[in-house]
Amino acid sequence: MRSHSLRHLTATTTTISSPSWLPKFRSSSSSALASLSFAQNPQEYQQQQQKQQTQQKIYCDSSNDDKKSDSNRASSYFPKRGQELELVCESLAYKGKGVCKVADTGFVVLCDRVLPGEKFIGRVTRKKGSYAEVTKLKTLSPHWDSVDAPCEYASYCGGCKTQNLSYEAQLRAKEGQVRDLVVHVGKFSDKDPEFDGIMKPIVPCDIQFHYRNKVSVQNKALPDLLKCDNCSGFNPSLFVFFSFKMEFSFGPKRWFPKESLPKRGDHIENYALGLHAPGFFDKVLNIDKCLLQSEPANLVLAAVQDYWRDPQLGLSPYDVHSHSGFLKHLMLRTGSDVKTGLPELMVNFVTSSYKPELLKPLVEKISSVPEVVSIMNNVNTSVGNTSVGEEEYTLYGKSNITETLRGLTFQISANSFFQTNTHQAEVLYKLIEDCAGLRGDGSEIVLDLFCGTGTIGLTLARWVKHVYGYEVVPQAISDACRNAKLNNISNATFVQGDLNKIGGDFGNAFPKPDIVISDPNRPGMHMKLIKFLLKLKAPRIVYVSCNPATCARDLDYLCHGVVGDRMDVEYFPPKGDVILQNAAPADLYILVVGAVELILRKGGIEQVS
Repeated sequence: MRSHSLRHLTATTTTISSPSWLPKFRSSSSSALASLSFAQNPQEYQQQQQKQQTQQKIYCDSSNDDKKSDSNRASSYFPKRGQELELVCESLAYKGKGVCKVADTGFVVLCDRVLPGEKFIGRVTRKKGSYAEVTKLKTLSPHWDSVDAPCEYASYCGGCKTQNLSYEAQLRAKEGQVRDLVVHVGKFSDKDPEFDGIMKPIVPCDIQFHYRNKVSVQNKALPDLLKCDNCSGFNPSLFVFFSFKMEFSFGPKRWFPKESLPKRGDHIENYALGLHAPGFFDKVLNIDKCLLQSEPANLVLAAVQDYWRDPQLGLSPYDVHSHSGFLKHLMLRTGSDVKTGLPELMVNFVTSSYKPELLKPLVEKISSVPEVVSIMNNVNTSVGNTSVGEEEYTLYGKSNITETLRGLTFQISANSFFQTNTHQAEVLYKLIEDCAGLRGDGSEIVLDLFCGTGTIGLTLARWVKHVYGYEVVPQAISDACRNAKLNNISNATFVQGDLNKIGGDFGNAFPKPDIVISDPNRPGMHMKLIKFLLKLKAPRIVYVSCNPATCARDLDYLCHGVVGDRMDVEYFPPKGDVILQNAAPADLYILVVGAVELILRKGGIEQVS
């Protein structure tokens, strides 16, 4: 399925129109090479070989003369590795890379850390057939919608790449990206008069920093900047601390920016705790604080930074090359006390072995932070870089923290999945309720696919007859059952099972649902599950996605049918509500595919089309 989706995306998103002279260049080269195989005598072969070399020289000469022949234009169409180009960023691609075009040829170039309107000099580092990648060397003129990045690490850590782009401009870029995916991958026509009515605007977030209740910072990019009414005059006191989970890496190789490289002979501290530098799985950018996590979490991070390098403690960072060392990750999760509403913090040390005596001094140090109510130790003996341990121990306090969402209380363990932005999750789950179109009379059946810890299904349970949730991770199912019991919810059933491997009998264990909620991970839904949904013909499907590319692909299958399938897919008309949940805080897009009725809102009133 993954390879199929990759081919599908490549075929639809990387097609680039070629200049009129390029086919002639290619056909001429092919003819010259093909003619060699038909040479009958050595003299003729030598003449043809000389002719070929002459043609290759004409077509491939990379000299900088000003000839306007087709052959020289052909060589300039493909920039060479190491070549410096003057470029202007036109837009942002998915995941934030700047899209540029070579001025004379229109050849597509991608560059990290450039923004729309920015004029710069870049050096070609890689060519990939239909496009090239460049590294920015120098900015000639700034980009549009420029703001000051408040984070001192914004230029290096690889997370908040667009911190110096205004929030409104980020929304426009993200909405444009999703629109393009819906058109090119989802195969919807933006020329259709109904298209603009189907695409709903992004729902923005009103909290800019300290919003994450979990941040995983190993080799992954962090979300983009959130809303700032006046970013150029940044005032930290204006923002609420809003964080749930943050995961830092220990490493024996510290990464330095070019302007901060130590001089030869200087004594440097190679041990680091922070975020992996972009493109380096074995080098860590040392971080003293992160604006995405809560203030109590930053206090804990500062305490660990001040203490863990002390030689007397005997602590060593894990080395991914030699597979030696003790400390792998530091994970910080923030919840809220159900009774007081005050923040409570869980600290989780991920280590290569269980040696609590080594962690005892650190535990005593950080437990002095009032918000710390839990200190855990996950032991991961594998050579990989995962933060999930095979064994888990409680070093201090309790083994879980709590969070409130849509009026329900959820217990969160060290490895539980929970929305990274609780504030925006409230907005998201309210949208899901609205899109589900529940009657509220307790008569409906909800099928919750990829239910995780059950948060979506449990928030809907109060309005329906029964919720049936399916999830592949056993621990998540255990958490879902525990959270149902915690909230006195008896009309929810959670089943552990792999939705990528469903058989023909899937669906026999529950009544036909009135509403289907699907919240898959980034690869999207397997074709088996899509075919099941097409046969199921549920009155309403709510698709919650963290990857707009695979979401657009699945939307194509759900709305337009599966090629070669004889099922009647007219039941799923090619239209529905597409509501975009801002990708900045939680990377979520909601797509609601209307099967029986299409909900439209005019003047705040729901109408049936």
